Amino acid sequence: MQLDDQVCLCFHISKRKVMNYLRIHRPRVPSQLADCGGAGTGCGWCIPFLKRYFENAKAENPVEDDLLSAEEYAQQRGDYIHAGKGTPPPGATPPPSSRDEDLNS
Repeated sequence: MQLDDQVCLCFHISKRKVMNYLRIHRPRVPSQLADCGGAGTGCGWCIPFLKRYFENAKAENPVEDDLLSAEEYAQQRGDYIHAGKGTPPPGATPPPSSRDEDLNS
């Protein structure tokens, strides 16, 4: 994922916005990233990514590119939601159709 790709697809929060929030506000715990436009408070898919960004910022490590493309990230979030692990709020980016649905059609 690149800096302008959305990390929180529920509230349309980009990786750049999260990184700037971490740099400027220096939250003490990862859950304070919820104050960054609600990141992590929707379906929950982005929480592990937000925690990793928090830990990297705390250790003053440079921002690394995620290995996933924005499309792969969205597809994996869709799989997560279709598996019943999270429910996106109204207005969230809808998940792509699940891979199983694509195979059965």
